[in-house]
Amino acid sequence: VDIPPPARKPARRLTWIWVVPLIALLIGVLLAAQAILAQGPEITLTFAQAEGLEVNKTRIKYKDVDLGIVKSISLSDDHRLVVVTARLDKQAESLMVDGSRFWVVRPRVAAGNISGLGTLLSGAYIAVDPGTSTEKRREFRGLDEVPLVTSDTPGKPFLLVAQDLGSLDISSPVYFRRIQVGRVVSYAMREDGKGVDVRVFIDAPYDKFVVAGSRFWHASGIDFSFDANGASLNTQSLVSLALGGVAFSTPETALNGEEVP
Repeated sequence: VDIPPPARKPARRLTWIWVVPLIALLIGVLLAAQAILAQGPEITLTFAQAEGLEVNKTRIKYKDVDLGIVKSISLSDDHRLVVVTARLDKQAESLMVDGSRFWVVRPRVAAGNISGLGTLLSGAYIAVDPGTSTEKRREFRGLDEVPLVTSDTPGKPFLLVAQDLGSLDISSPVYFRRIQVGRVVSYAMREDGKGVDVRVFIDAPYDKFVVAGSRFWHASGIDFSFDANGASLNTQSLVSLALGGVAFSTPETALNGEEVP
C-alpha cells in the first residue's frame, strides 16, 4: 500500500497587519534616541522662595528661547532656601558656566517700571544671563531681584562715591543734559562707614561722554532761584522728583578727553 507523503505546512508569511506596529515601534525608538541625544545637563538652582514656580511647567529661557524645564522643587536641608532642579536642552550646555545668573520673571512693579506682564498668561519662567567664563558649572544661586543690566547690554558701569544715599534707589535714572542715559544698578555702604558706593550703568553711546573731567551730583529735588529776570524753577524730571536721580556734566573742552576705563 502506498503511503502518501505527509502534507507540508504552508510557510508562515509576514502579513501586512504586523507592518504598521513594527513601523510605529521603529519610529518610537528613533524618537527616544533623538530625545536622549538632544538632552542637556541637569542643573541645580537655589532661590529664596518658589513663588510662581511649578514642576514640569516652569521653563528656563534665554532671549525668549526655551532651554529647559523645572523637574523638581524642594527645600534645602536647613529649610532656608528653595532647591530647584532643571533639565536643560543640549544647546544650553555652553551657557552653564561660572558667572551665569538666573532669576524668576514674574509681573513686577518697581521704581515706576512695570515688567513681566507677559507672564500673567504664560506663567512665571526662569531667565538666564550667561557668564563669560569657560569654567563649567552645574549649581547656581538664583538672584532675588531682576538685574537691570545683562551681559549683552551695551554701555559701561561706573562707581560713584557719595557721603550718603540721599533719595537714590535701584533704577533711579542718570541724566546727561536732562536726557536719561542710564540708571542706578546697586549701592552699598563703604567698609569704613564713611560713605556709600553707588554703581551706575550708562548706556551706549552716552557712556563715551563720561571722561576724567566729568562731575556727578544728586539730581533729585527742585532748584528754585529768584533774580532780576524773575523766578525760575528747574528739575530734571518728575521721575527724579519721585525716585531720585543722578546727573553728570562734562566740560566741552574735555569731551574729546580720555574716557574713564
